Amino acid sequence: MSLGEKGADGRGRLRIRVEGTVQGVGFRPFVHELAGTYGLSGFVGNDASGVFAEVEGDAAALARFVGDLGGRAAPSLAVVERVVAEPLPPRGDRGFRIVPSEGGTPAALVSPDAATCDACLAETFAADGRRAGYAFTNCTRCGPRFTIVRDVPYDRCSTTMDAFAMCGACAREYGDERDRRFHAQPVCCPDCGPDLRAVGADGRPMPGDPVGTAAGWLLDGRIVAVKGLGGYHLAALADGEDAVARLRAGKRRERKPFAVMAPDLAGARALVHADAAAEALLASPARPIVLAPRRRGARVAAAVAPGNRELGVLLPYTPLHHLLAARLARPIVLTSGNVADEPIVTDDGEALRRLAGLAKGFLLHDRRIHVRADDSVVRSFRGRALPVRRSRGFVPAPLRTPGVFPRPVLACGAELKNTFCVARAHHAFLSHHIGDLENYETLASYREGIEHFCRLFGVRPEVVAHDLHPEYLSTKYALDLDGVDLVGVQHHHAHIASCLADNGADGPVIGVAFDGLGFGDDGTLWGGELLVADLAGYRRAGHLEAVPMPGGAAAVREPWRMAAAYLAAAFGEHAPWLPVAGRHRDRWADVVRMARSGTNAPPTSSAGRLFDAVAAIAGVRDTAGYEGQAAIELQQAADPHERAAYRAAVTDDLVIRGTDLVRGAVDDVLAGAGAGAVAARFHNGLAWAAVRAVRMLRDRTGLDTVALSGGVFQNVLLLERVVSGLEDSGFRVLTHSRVPPNDGGVALGQAVVAAARDREGFARDAAAS
Repeated sequence: MSLGEKGADGRGRLRIRVEGTVQGVGFRPFVHELAGTYGLSGFVGNDASGVFAEVEGDAAALARFVGDLGGRAAPSLAVVERVVAEPLPPRGDRGFRIVPSEGGTPAALVSPDAATCDACLAETFAADGRRAGYAFTNCTRCGPRFTIVRDVPYDRCSTTMDAFAMCGACAREYGDERDRRFHAQPVCCPDCGPDLRAVGADGRPMPGDPVGTAAGWLLDGRIVAVKGLGGYHLAALADGEDAVARLRAGKRRERKPFAVMAPDLAGARALVHADAAAEALLASPARPIVLAPRRRGARVAAAVAPGNRELGVLLPYTPLHHLLAARLARPIVLTSGNVADEPIVTDDGEALRRLAGLAKGFLLHDRRIHVRADDSVVRSFRGRALPVRRSRGFVPAPLRTPGVFPRPVLACGAELKNTFCVARAHHAFLSHHIGDLENYETLASYREGIEHFCRLFGVRPEVVAHDLHPEYLSTKYALDLDGVDLVGVQHHHAHIASCLADNGADGPVIGVAFDGLGFGDDGTLWGGELLVADLAGYRRAGHLEAVPMPGGAAAVREPWRMAAAYLAAAFGEHAPWLPVAGRHRDRWADVVRMARSGTNAPPTSSAGRLFDAVAAIAGVRDTAGYEGQAAIELQQAADPHERAAYRAAVTDDLVIRGTDLVRGAVDDVLAGAGAGAVAARFHNGLAWAAVRAVRMLRDRTGLDTVALSGGVFQNVLLLERVVSGLEDSGFRVLTHSRVPPNDGGVALGQAVVAAARDREGFARDAAAS
């Protein structure tokens, strides 16, 4: 590192830029303290691109200072991506100061919301002190970030905390470089910060301690609406059979599991078997919901997760949640504050209007939520995270991509489990969970979210990527935009590309994309695909056998229809009469005729629909109340100790015969085998067939790296069987660890595909010129 011109006393001066997630995490105070340690003078500040500084002093001290900026001593929430230093002439400064933030085109990275740190928790539970019992204690190491940020640079005036003027004591902490609240933008206390209130369903304020009131309501068996970081939750005692049943009925959520908040890690261990990776996720600053095997005898109501071997467990992540958990000292259901598939409620007035029929009390506060963010959901797989929903606590941390984005990109995502993605330079910003784009409120949230991300990260999209399905509302949104270059990306190519980006790879690979439904480039519905792919393109090399989907979308809601279609395809006119046919005898013959004729029965190679068929044949699930329910319950039913497998042929043109798996299941059902054996043998058989097909494809291509993606690979039983089989065959296997394999990761795939094609286009233009 050159210091350029030195002063007469041998001092040098550097202009420094630090890029990464360095705003809102205490980085400027850290720089201030580090400069003091090395006896350096100068200044540090925020601007739209990150942190800037000028430092002056002894040459050796300057070198150590620069080396320490991205070292272990940096704030725990900071992610330093790059430090650039250039020499300047010394100016003879004395002292070191934090200067006001500068504006400009936004390029800085915003930190996700972070769970309460140990120091703030100790203050909150202290017997006395300014913040004893205060529900909004925070510092530079923890607290709200993304959900309160309106703009960058990240300063209090750019957040919803600007409604609260700091009192003298907080202002002194904010200005004291020795204090951990030095330049902590959400700093507050009971004298100057948000107020907590308990109100009845009629909106009337309740006297006394709000946390105590809410705890009393819960102990009385009431449902309580609790305002969190990214929206409202609905809470009830986890072992309260009547309250949880009322909650399930009120949310119109027939069987989809609820999350449970344990008071602490010991409480979580009493509910689930969590390995070391799962416990690390539970206690991480992101505080996601972690899916783990349920303990036998776990004290939760039957209606919390009916028929499910797993529980989704989380730990308290704000002082408010900690205070409430401490009062109760027992687990509570904590589910999103909405009804059916509506977006999570964030506004207080809206909460009282929409949730009052269900919640009998409200625990709320007056700090506004700028961006709604549902809880993230993850599970552990082979010592790493396997995301199911990436939202609060992870967003908006960017994914750094190996290839540059030549032009700013907006990727519009899928229809279900929607996220969008904006990208520039080397950063892809995958949004928080938006949900299913099927009602006005969700679509409005989608549009608002795109506008906010573009403003926050300084992205003016020049390229817009979208799914090929013409009826997706995300596709229609893209097609309505003016002045941009549109890039259509096939759904399963986007899945594989997202897995590549998740692993910092660019291919080519053999891609196995197993999911529900995606529009193929031949106009049919795909979903069980073998691709040879890199980021820029793909070739469909094989797939699951296509069968009719009688009734179209109705077959997604009624898996028994897929059983009828698969039985007709597997046995023709001689299909045996099974219990599933008896359960639907009034419509069975009509649905079989529909499948055979192809009328309103589009062909599909979907792995999800194959799971649906086997679930109905095995007697596990005939109708679905939520997306993927039959497949999830088939996995839950599987005997994990069963090693037998149904055998499925793989043809020379790499078609996996799903009908062979169905024949195996039918034979077992007729022989009296239980659902556990049928489900396990089906999983083992599909895994075996997938591995065989990939091995055949390696022989033809020479490729020995495989990327696994698509919503079906959330199924850890199938995932483990496929990964083990591939590794035993000598393959390098790429799976997801930072973004979901389901449609929540599709937008990232679309973005990197668009960028790769853009790079190829620029390269062709350069070669032609």
